[in-house]
Amino acid sequence: MSDTTLDTYIDAYLDHLRVERGLAPNSLLAYARDLGKLAREAEEAKVQRVEALDMGVMTALLTRLVGEGLSARSVARHLSAIRGFFKFLVRERVLSEDPSQLLDRPRLGRRLPRGLSFGEVERLLDTPSMESEQGRRDRAMLHVMYAAGLRVSELVKLRVGDVALADGLVSVLGKGQKRRLVPLTPIAVALVSRYLEHDRPTRTVHTDGVLFLTRQGRGFTRQGFWKLVGAYAVEAGITRSVSPHQLRHSFATHLLERGADLRSVQSMLGHANIVTTEVYTHVTREHLRRAHAEAHPRGKRGENATPAGG
Repeated sequence: MSDTTLDTYIDAYLDHLRVERGLAPNSLLAYARDLGKLAREAEEAKVQRVEALDMGVMTALLTRLVGEGLSARSVARHLSAIRGFFKFLVRERVLSEDPSQLLDRPRLGRRLPRGLSFGEVERLLDTPSMESEQGRRDRAMLHVMYAAGLRVSELVKLRVGDVALADGLVSVLGKGQKRRLVPLTPIAVALVSRYLEHDRPTRTVHTDGVLFLTRQGRGFTRQGFWKLVGAYAVEAGITRSVSPHQLRHSFATHLLERGADLRSVQSMLGHANIVTTEVYTHVTREHLRRAHAEAHPRGKRGENATPAGG
């Protein structure tokens, strides 16, 4: 049994779907296509025995599908086919356990919010006035959020001890109580340093060392910072609605557009699974397409040109 190829097991599963479950030809064809991709992924990973198929192979396949631009619904369909196949193998006692049980189902309907252009981000960051304590604090907050790609909840919970100004790093407590170190830009370091030296309220109210405080000496709420960002966006002349989360999305997109590798961006964002970070690749692909169309001699300017000899 151990010498049986993966393709043979897939064929047996498709026969089961056709004979015992009475699936229509179109449905069978879809299952065959989806499981064929699993077989090719296993072949590339040099996995020959079905018993050796593990989370690594399956995660690599799902990551590839996301990178190719498939929707969450399409990826979920592939995952459903994989899970059905492994349940069949367990039921037929080919495998003792189902390795696909730990795979997360993609969130259907999840859309990546439209990020800000680099110019819009610059305008937003430069909007808070440096002539007031509040403006200097707000500029420091915006710069830290964009420099480190923080979630709004992470930003408002930062403590004074989380920022290592001499090293240019911030220690972020993210989801699952996991900490990560993220570099800060020199301007973010300078703004935080000035805020700590001159502008942070000395009288505080139950803050437990929270870094950024309101004028009343209290920590910010998520909603309070959300309103602050929206107001500065209007002042900066950005006509569409802007949320703090868009700064995080812009951070990831701008890094990838400028050549950062996906694993580094995953680490800085605090994503447990690189599949989550892969959603940004469609943004960078569009960026490359636009750059190609603008710069290539046969791009937009020559798209209607008659081919030579035509």
